[in-house]
This record gives sequence, C-alpha cells and structure tokens, in this order.
Amino acid sequence: MSKLIKEFKEFAVKGNVMDMAVGIIIGGAFGKIVSSLVADIVMPPITLLTSGSNIQDLKWVLREAVIQGEEVVTPEVAMTVGTFLQAVLDFIIIAFVIFMLIKGMNKLRKEKPAEPEAPAEPSAEVKLLEEIKELLKKQQSDKQHS
Repeated sequence: MSKLIKEFKEFAVKGNVMDMAVGIIIGGAFGKIVSSLVADIVMPPITLLTSGSNIQDLKWVLREAVIQGEEVVTPEVAMTVGTFLQAVLDFIIIAFVIFMLIKGMNKLRKEKPAEPEAPAEPSAEVKLLEEIKELLKKQQSDKQHS
C-alpha cells in the first residue's frame, strides 16, 4: 500500500500534472472572460440585427404546449437552436483567441532553427565493408587488364 501512495505522490508532484492543474484553473477563469465577451460585447449588435430577439431565445417548436386555464397539460417540445448557436459562437471565439495566444507565444519564443548535425562517422563494420568492396573492385579491374 505504501508503494502505491509513493507512486501517487511522485505522479501528483510531477511538473506536467502541476502545469495541467494551473492550466485548468486559468482556463476556467478565461472561460468566464470569453463568456462575458460574447454575452456583453458580441451579442448586443447581433440582437439588434435579429430585430431585438436574443439569439438564445431562438427555438424550433416541434409541439406546442397544451394549456387549460393556468395549468400546463402537455409541455412544449422544442429544439433550442439559439442555445446551440450561442455555444458554437462561444467555441469559435475561444478557439480563435487561443489560436492567437499560441501564435503570439510561438513568436515570442522564436527559437533558432537547429543546425543540421554533421553526418555520423561510419561504424567500424561499414568501414571494413567499404575496404572489402574497394579490394574486390581492384581485383576485378586487375583481371580485366591481364
């Protein structure tokens, strides 16, 4: 049991796990910023373009609700297309912002291209085979000239 605990501690304090945890926390906060950007900055102009209706209110009613008096006998069945479109818009904006962040980070890092490595020295076996090949060529040419 102590071996399992030791392995878990080694796993939990590895750099990758800690980096991932920080990334998840920052990602959650970033998600709130992007949601605010979409809801408070992007959506109001779109609402104006759609004659004042909120995009999240868009729905495709498959069956109207049946109401008797003030009681709902059968609830409405609808596909909430607006909620889906809002999620897609959020995703596109988040993906674009992350793309731009990564592009900026890569520009900042801008590592020098690695210099090509010099070809490795041939092994002893390869050198020996090349010598044998040359000797055989020489023997063959000597036979042709005799």
